[in-house]
Amino acid sequence: MMPDRARALRRWAWMVIAAVVALTGGALAMRHGHPIAAAQVSSQADTLVASIRAEPRSFNRYIARDLSTTVLTLLMHGALVRINRVTNQLEPDLAERWDLLSDGQTYRLHLRAGVRFSDGTPFSADDVVFSFRAIYDHTVESVLVDSLQVQGQPLTVIAEDATTVTVRFPAVFAAGLRMLDGVPIYPRRRLEPALKAGSFRSAWGSSTPPAEIAGLGPFMLRRYEPGQRLTLDRNPYYWQHDSRLPHLAHVVLEVVSDQDAELLQLESGSIDLTQSELRPSDVPALKRAAIAGQVAITEAGIGLDGDLLWLNLSSAKTRDPRSRWLQHPDFRRALAHTVDRRAFIDTVFYGEAVPADSIISPGNLQWHTEAALPAYDHATATRLLASLGLHARDGDGMLQDGNGRAVRFTLMTQKGNTSLERGASVVRDSLARVGVRVDVVALEAGALIDYVMRGEYDAAYFRLLTTDTDPTLNLDFWLSSGSAHIWNPGQRAAATEWEARIDALMDQISTTLDTHRRRELFAEVQRIMAREAPILCFAFPRLPIAVSSRVIDATPAPFRPPLLWNPAVIGVRSAH
Repeated sequence: MMPDRARALRRWAWMVIAAVVALTGGALAMRHGHPIAAAQVSSQADTLVASIRAEPRSFNRYIARDLSTTVLTLLMHGALVRINRVTNQLEPDLAERWDLLSDGQTYRLHLRAGVRFSDGTPFSADDVVFSFRAIYDHTVESVLVDSLQVQGQPLTVIAEDATTVTVRFPAVFAAGLRMLDGVPIYPRRRLEPALKAGSFRSAWGSSTPPAEIAGLGPFMLRRYEPGQRLTLDRNPYYWQHDSRLPHLAHVVLEVVSDQDAELLQLESGSIDLTQSELRPSDVPALKRAAIAGQVAITEAGIGLDGDLLWLNLSSAKTRDPRSRWLQHPDFRRALAHTVDRRAFIDTVFYGEAVPADSIISPGNLQWHTEAALPAYDHATATRLLASLGLHARDGDGMLQDGNGRAVRFTLMTQKGNTSLERGASVVRDSLARVGVRVDVVALEAGALIDYVMRGEYDAAYFRLLTTDTDPTLNLDFWLSSGSAHIWNPGQRAAATEWEARIDALMDQISTTLDTHRRRELFAEVQRIMAREAPILCFAFPRLPIAVSSRVIDATPAPFRPPLLWNPAVIGVRSAH
């Protein structure tokens, strides 16, 4: 494995989405963008209990992008700016205001005065400069670095004084400071020694004592019980404490990997909310709980992330004797033609999803384009497979290649995630009808990620985390050099002409200011993805959300996490 590819693979990891519900009876509801109104309460005043599906891979967001680490980052750390997940607008955070300078590439950000980390030490522009230095340091191999570049070049971050920072982009960048959303600012005093020693990747790992971690977010970690829970307390130095934020005194994250157990805990009141949306099969039981006043349910809209299927197209995989057909674009197209998307939706999402007509969700209104994905057509799938020399030779209808080798591959997916498991089964059964054997292997999320990181897999069916609706803020996925270009990450140069074309288009989209032209260019990207089919999506689910009826001011959004994106304002009613 080449060093660049190894580094890219170590920067990989993703997560979750699901479906819709219409509220009936006496249940309390909310629409997307409107906070829950709570009715009944429990006895845990000032404490919110939420579930997470897996333990965090690290407490250091710079080196891990899994959803549990992301949730912790939202709770414990602050960024210069943030995107409001309901309005999709850029808002101040640690920077209270900013100016775009005359060159069109440089922003001057004015930091809030008097802000302190959770350990009481002052926050300054030096911490901002240090944070970006750590992200760009090659020894760190940060998962954020690909998303913090323009035309392959890093941003230049300079401290003018203690409360003023300039951020210069290498070129005009259309999305501007939106790029900085979700980039936590870390304390220089605590972490600079690790950076200088070359040990930053192991700093703030999951075995780090909570007292050694300091952040600028509304909460701070008090205790971590591996495999069980994380307990966080209110940050007494949070910059919005004068506004009596955060409302909660404590947040407990219970590790609940099994979705059936998670449902039971939500019904019983053991947890107040989940890190992501409900499964469609959970809705009937929770409707009854809603009628009883125990939970409130809403729909957050059409999910921005679909469950994705991809084959391993890495150069290392070419040593596999099956690669002649397994990595051929016509094999991917044949696979796409075998799946009936409407039947897929009915089986996997109980009808509560919309068919995919692009790799981009129709929920992303600004950027989605209908891209003519391969239609359900067994005859075309059979013809494409035959063109690759794959034929049924033994009378059993199952295909073999020219060497008599079975046309067979392994599809890995996440164990315990029922929509992924059901979706993988539909793919397996669909391909069996055209003579292709698929062995579905369900693994714990961590184990699956490890296999993909090492490139030791045939195909995977999993989920990616969309960080913004603007595609230029997910360049690690679109660019051939990107660490999240999952079918063949970290390429030194684009391996195919179509990937080179996407690289060029994304460069134009990044630096073109005309909104209409940007959309035209990205529509071409979507059409290329539909034609070449490096990654397949069959449906985008609607997103039902349920929370305990004692929770207030939790506003849902079609991102992950759908509620904890704004933890400071969430509260619970006191028992009465």
